[in-house]
Amino acid sequence: MPRKPVAREAVLDAFESLLIAEGERAATLEAVAKRAGVSKGGLLYHFPNKEAMIAVLLERLDRLLAEDLAAMAAAPEGAAAYFIRSSVWADTALDRVFVAATRLAEVAHAETLRRMAGVQASWLELLAADVGPGMAKAVLYMGDGLYFNAMLARSGGATPLAVDDDVESLLAAVDRLRP
Repeated sequence: MPRKPVAREAVLDAFESLLIAEGERAATLEAVAKRAGVSKGGLLYHFPNKEAMIAVLLERLDRLLAEDLAAMAAAPEGAAAYFIRSSVWADTALDRVFVAATRLAEVAHAETLRRMAGVQASWLELLAADVGPGMAKAVLYMGDGLYFNAMLARSGGATPLAVDDDVESLLAAVDRLRP
């Protein structure tokens, strides 16, 4: 019995990895089982279908985002500075599940889109409390740009910007605009 949670997590990790690397269409049950090193029957023991894997992946996303939102709300430097500093790809569990979820959002998976809209609203609320509602969207878009630039550069898809310099410049701009 102790190996079952490990196998379940391995399957979920494999699903997440396939979503990131190849997209939703490539993340078939067979491909996930192969990447996880389990039989298709072993996969089906934990996840009866692809939608069940998506549901658990979204639970992982919710848990990690809740932890990050709590850290953002408690950040001594303020929510905006925290958001910008954490908007660089660091290959964390949150980074990986977030990108996997964006791959589901790309194919208009309704529940994923709903959850992504919810987290964006939560980010905007925390940012607005820190820098005002007008600046909150700008900070959100700055962070998104840094994050996706760093992620794309990591995967070889783009020439990286000088992310550290960009972060420091953005933080200085936020400090000047903070009410």
